[in-house]
Amino acid sequence: MKTNRLLTFFALLVSSLFMGCRKHAPQPPPPPPPVSVVQPVAREVVEWDEYIGRLESPETVEIRARVSGYLDKVHFKEGKEVKKGDLLFTIDPRPYQAEYDHADAEYQRAISQSVLAKNDFERAKRLIATKAISEEDYDTKSKTYTAAQAAVMSAKATLDSAKLNLEFTKILAPIDGRISSALVTEGNLISSGASGAGATLLTTLVSLNPLYCYGSADERAILKYIRLSKEGKRQSARYAEIPAEMGLADEDGFPHKGYMDFVDNRVDPNTGTMRARGVFPNEDHSLSPGFFARLRIPGSGKYPALLLPDRALGSDQAQKFVYVVNAEKKVEFRSVKIGPIIDGLRVVKEGLKPGESVIVEGLTRVRPGVVVDTKPAEAK
Repeated sequence: MKTNRLLTFFALLVSSLFMGCRKHAPQPPPPPPPVSVVQPVAREVVEWDEYIGRLESPETVEIRARVSGYLDKVHFKEGKEVKKGDLLFTIDPRPYQAEYDHADAEYQRAISQSVLAKNDFERAKRLIATKAISEEDYDTKSKTYTAAQAAVMSAKATLDSAKLNLEFTKILAPIDGRISSALVTEGNLISSGASGAGATLLTTLVSLNPLYCYGSADERAILKYIRLSKEGKRQSARYAEIPAEMGLADEDGFPHKGYMDFVDNRVDPNTGTMRARGVFPNEDHSLSPGFFARLRIPGSGKYPALLLPDRALGSDQAQKFVYVVNAEKKVEFRSVKIGPIIDGLRVVKEGLKPGESVIVEGLTRVRPGVVVDTKPAEAK
């Protein structure tokens, strides 16, 4: 019995010593946390300033009649494109055709009378040389011929006016573009008005290629552009066609390329902004006047910069930072000064050097001084 107790005590003692040895055995260190790194992209960049603009047509024409009369026919399909010289409306030409025929007859009669007066005058010149007629008769023949010539000129002017009025009964498209709806239907009386004032508006026509994009910049931006121009870092849109890019509401980025060709001559005192205009080709006519658009222009000169994916950046209150892996595979904290996003990458102006490895994935698993296991990632 006593022997059994000793054996039990000895077994418990050996088990306790074994467990104590296991408890104090050193644990193997954890493996370095895996992270993905990229190297900053080094290149020259230009910062872009963005504005909200609206597309407008360079040419907008209100189609009005030059002669009064009843509208005889509408020749176009509403909302379609037309070419310069296409027939749009016809006014009843019969009254103007009658006026033209009458003017033509008067012109022919004046020519006949002028021919007779000329023959009499030529005969009088021969007779006066031989003293066969008196000076008084000669003067009468001369004045009659002069009056006949004036009558021909007057009749010709009346004929030309009648011809113009007859031509104006056919209203043609003055430019290429897209036409609106017909505001007057066939059979209605339309008025030409005095010198175009009060003339009946028939429709409108706008050109489509190119299109203008108007936007406005505030005083701070204007002063910046003036300073950059004086420093030779950026050309002024007043003196050169600087590049411009434009995107519509449903488009990503700025796919439409154009240039700035106009800056207004004063700041609007009501808004504190100055109006400017970009020109954009529209060969496929996919753009339309009236669209809202996003417009951007160069807001700086070219300067060297490093670019990183935005996901590499961390924030500590107002400070931006990145984690850099050094040659010993250890993590370093770097405070950086950032700029805008260009082509999907963030500009880093200060705090990084070319060729350094910046962590973009696994940021929550690291802290300064930790050794990490790196693998390359794409800088996008």
